[in-house]
Parts: sequence; C-alpha cells; structure tokens
Amino acid sequence: MEATADLLKEGQKATIAGLKDGDFSQKLAEMGCVPGTEIVRLYQSSGGNTIAFRIDTYLLGLRKEEANQIEVTILELDPA
Repeated sequence: MEATADLLKEGQKATIAGLKDGDFSQKLAEMGCVPGTEIVRLYQSSGGNTIAFRIDTYLLGLRKEEANQIEVTILELDPA
C-alpha cells in the first residue's frame, strides 16, 4: 500500500519508496530518507505538528508538511 509518511499510524512500519519533488527533498535525502530505508512512526508532539520517526537506526523529528514529502510503502497495516 502506497502512502506518505505523515499518514502512518503510531508504531506502523514502512519502507521509503521515494521523495516528492520539492525544495526539501534534497535535505531529506541528506538526512537518510532514501528509497529502501525502513521508517517507523514513533509518536507525535502534543501540539500535533511534529512527528518523530525512526529512520533506519536514528530518530528524526519532522513537521507534518515535511513528512508528507516522503512516499512510503506500508509494511504493517495494523500495528499491534
């Protein structure tokens, strides 16, 4: 199933499929958001605008609009 990283549910795993074209895509690639890398949504800030992800082996916080630039293939439909 294809989606964007901002739509993942807490604990849900996916693989990065690509990045949308835009000003921030190069920065995301430099931060390790490259196709084939595992991404897991960990938690969201209390304000709801920032989302924490585990990208490969590190923690990365992104705003929703930034996470929307990451195209993913969902590996787990319903995290338990």
